[in-house]
Amino acid sequence: MPNPPPLTDTERQQIRDLHHQGLGCNAIARELGRDRSTISRAAADMGITFDRKQTRQATAARAADNAATRAQLASDLLADAVRLRKQLWEPCTIHSFGGRDNSYNCMDVDEPPFRDKRDIMGTAGMAIDKALRLTDYDANSGASEARSMLSAIAEALEVAAQHLPDDEA
Repeated sequence: MPNPPPLTDTERQQIRDLHHQGLGCNAIARELGRDRSTISRAAADMGITFDRKQTRQATAARAADNAATRAQLASDLLADAVRLRKQLWEPCTIHSFGGRDNSYNCMDVDEPPFRDKRDIMGTAGMAIDKALRLTDYDANSGASEARSMLSAIAEALEVAAQHLPDDEA
């Protein structure tokens, strides 16, 4: 595999600008269409560092964006399920091909046949199930973060208690 072309002065300036905007190494690499290692080496040559606080902030922002996307998708899936469910009781046209002459037939009916209703209910149920899973995913992620924070507080209190004089402990 041939080596990629060296970074241009424009790309080096883009690295500086994107870093200044708070983007991390991976995000800059995606933005410029370059390997992460190329961006990392160039940043080091330019004296740019990617501190963990900045990376944590970028990760938190991305997590928030993903949560918003999941919430919108869950809402869309529930709306899809509602639209599908309405089809159960609406007039429809049944199409069929077949017979010796492979003829086409269609017929308007007051509501879909049972088999089609079963398929519609199955599809609506899948949409509802997926929406609930997306909602549960975000609801459960907060609980694990809370447990992690409480564990960190408990550890800090234990360390602080070890440093107290004996008469205060």
